[in-house]
Amino acid sequence: MPDRAPAPALLPQDAVWLGLDLGTQSARCLAVDSAGHVLAAASRPLTSRREGDRHEQDPEQWWSALAGACREALADIDPRRVRGLAIDGTSGTILLTGPDGTPLTTGLMYDDGRAGAQAVRANGVGEEVWKELGYRSMQPSWALPKLLWLLEHDPAALAPGTRLLHQVDLVTWRLAGRQTASDASHALKTGYHLVEDRWPEAEFAALGVPASLLPEVVRPGTVIASVCAEAAEVTGIPEGTPIVAGMTDGCAAQIGAGALAPGAWNSVLGTTLVFKGASPHLVRDPQGVVYCHRGPDDTWLPGGASGSGAGVLSREFPGADLDRLTVEGSELDRDTVAYPLVSSGGERFPFRAPDARGFLLTGDRTAAPSEEPGEAERFHAQLLGVACLERLCFDYLDLLGAPVDGPLTLTGGGARNAYWSRLRADVLGRPVRLPEHAEGALGMAVLAATSSGVRLQDAAAAMVRIEREIEPDPARTARWLPVYVSFVEELVRRGWLDRTVADHAKQRTAR
Repeated sequence: MPDRAPAPALLPQDAVWLGLDLGTQSARCLAVDSAGHVLAAASRPLTSRREGDRHEQDPEQWWSALAGACREALADIDPRRVRGLAIDGTSGTILLTGPDGTPLTTGLMYDDGRAGAQAVRANGVGEEVWKELGYRSMQPSWALPKLLWLLEHDPAALAPGTRLLHQVDLVTWRLAGRQTASDASHALKTGYHLVEDRWPEAEFAALGVPASLLPEVVRPGTVIASVCAEAAEVTGIPEGTPIVAGMTDGCAAQIGAGALAPGAWNSVLGTTLVFKGASPHLVRDPQGVVYCHRGPDDTWLPGGASGSGAGVLSREFPGADLDRLTVEGSELDRDTVAYPLVSSGGERFPFRAPDARGFLLTGDRTAAPSEEPGEAERFHAQLLGVACLERLCFDYLDLLGAPVDGPLTLTGGGARNAYWSRLRADVLGRPVRLPEHAEGALGMAVLAATSSGVRLQDAAAAMVRIEREIEPDPARTARWLPVYVSFVEELVRRGWLDRTVADHAKQRTAR
């Protein structure tokens, strides 16, 4: 695809924007110009410690790894061109520090599940607030239950001057040389009231959360500080570079995909399937499987994370030649469809079913183990199952009143399979776009560019580069719709999917 038009006049043509990303396994720095060209990239590994339902990282490693990545990425960049940075981190990851920013605890990671009892207590006290915010209840892995766990088990939590930080807050503190405001995206799972832009003081007091622990919170895209001399020496980022309040990794990937107009969606197919979209209004979900971030331009970013996805392929076909299976399965062109559940904890989106298990459907019945199809057919059934689940996600979001008819971008490792992307477009019956670069660090570079005064959508229009678009084949869409209906009916039969959702999904197949 040819290069896009020049960046809008308001976006400095010679500028370089830095996107910093703290993932589970690595810290990454991307240097991007105003037309979306990636000028340099570097990363450093991160290590975790897992034990049972606990998942921890050393917070000092976040800083050292990111500093190393920045030094490498900026080695050949003219420092006069660097105009801003933003950083994303994993959602719900927290730690406690002393008043000088020294970590007092490990980093309790996004999927640390130790706080089950505390989640029950948080949901009992904050039920009305969580309902107003649309997600209805918190999970044990969310930040507030983990904070309550620390308050109960770690004496440091109640020491004078102790601070609660989200993962990125530690890095922005080091970059600025002082504590900075947190962003509302990372604060969501700590219970921040996104509608009223405040901490829910009465509920936190009832839960025993000291107000002195909590950071100031601002909207994503707000300039919160600038890089200090000491941090400049360590990272190679020029002193005085504006630091822009970032967002969580899922929202960063959404920005990097350019899915920001109302009704636009980014479907991230990695180990599991993650949906992120844009809406002019808050989307409230009676089932609590969809929750909304607040976007920089007064928009809402609804989304959900499934327990199903591409991770099922490595589990079901270990060591197999997936390219070969893709070709052979596509040539068979069978109706067999699988429910591609990856998580041992059941399903989370587009429905909640802790007892859900994967299954295989052949025709109008569930295949008994002795009648299982061959390897290629079973493989294709998983690809088709992901596409069917993806369609059900859109049907559920439409039922909730979320706008779903805007452009759809596919990212994640699954989008690299060309046949799978075409299959998804056909099952969905809508065009799909695949960007050149789709990662959280790019999204943060786009967000950093808003510090020049450009709206986020305009910055994304200039910097997000689409590699290709796939149009659905109407005949293939018609061919897969009966399979989709059978898939949905099987979910109802097993007691996992509500009949109202299934009926709405079937009605939409007739549109």
